[in-house]
Amino acid sequence: MMGSGKTTVGRLLASRTGWPLYDNDALLAKLHDGATPRAVLADSGGEGLRAAEADALRLGLSRTAPCIVAAPAGAILEQPIREALTKNALVIWLDAGPKTLARRARGAAHRPWLDSDAETWMRTTLVERAPLYKSVADLIVGTQRRRPAAAATQILDWLADRVECAVLPPSG
Repeated sequence: MMGSGKTTVGRLLASRTGWPLYDNDALLAKLHDGATPRAVLADSGGEGLRAAEADALRLGLSRTAPCIVAAPAGAILEQPIREALTKNALVIWLDAGPKTLARRARGAAHRPWLDSDAETWMRTTLVERAPLYKSVADLIVGTQRRRPAAAATQILDWLADRVECAVLPPSG
């Protein structure tokens, strides 16, 4: 979910592993002439945005491994995307509660869903999506009360048993 720490934790992981980070908003912009999710939504509606996000995620999943892809939260609604995630990636769900997610994500110009009552939107959306996130997650990392560096360390420790890579030690 937006506000869970995907970009922040992703950057830390990229820094510590040397792997490239592909953020879905940047991938979407690359595929859609620099457009933000808000612009795609305005031009193409909700279905168009979901399709654009799914295309961007597929582009991220097509990159040479190992890499880190910060996936769009809504892509989980599409069965083909869930299948692609489970087949082609180790999936880590950064989990936090709706109040925390709303506080972190509020005010971002590219997040049109949060223009009115962000916490209610997060709560309603999590009820729908949490079972789907859980269904594809290989690891669930709570980010509600955990600092991004601690979340990254937990992920690196978990990855060390699953991926052959040179992982740099965590910085102080």
